[in-house]
Amino acid sequence: MAERIASCSCGRLTARVSGEPIRVSVCHCLACQLRTGSVFGAQARFLSGDVRISGQSSSFVREADEGDKLTFHFCPNCGATVYYETEGMEESIGIPVGAFADPTFPAQRFSVYEERMHSWVVMPEKIEHIP
Repeated sequence: MAERIASCSCGRLTARVSGEPIRVSVCHCLACQLRTGSVFGAQARFLSGDVRISGQSSSFVREADEGDKLTFHFCPNCGATVYYETEGMEESIGIPVGAFADPTFPAQRFSVYEERMHSWVVMPEKIEHIP
């Protein structure tokens, strides 16, 4: 069983995960663009029981387009988001793929909110495209 560690920039907040992600995706929504400072967010979902959080976090809650609430947990020292929880999906925890700093991390299988995707971004053909 694989074990990976996601971390904030300063290393004070970590998420240790065991097993493989249950979903890896990229999201082109405007909220993900604002949160990441990039043109999309890349995230992996893991079963909650497979994730161990260490360190203190601050949180930010926002409402998704569908109305559910997302709680983003970030390091109060460096500000990097390490994990998030989605209302109604308590069985899983989302972790930004970049927090693993692992170029061998499994590739995304879904691309969502593509109607907000920047025109110059090209997604791999072998993933599920969700407008």
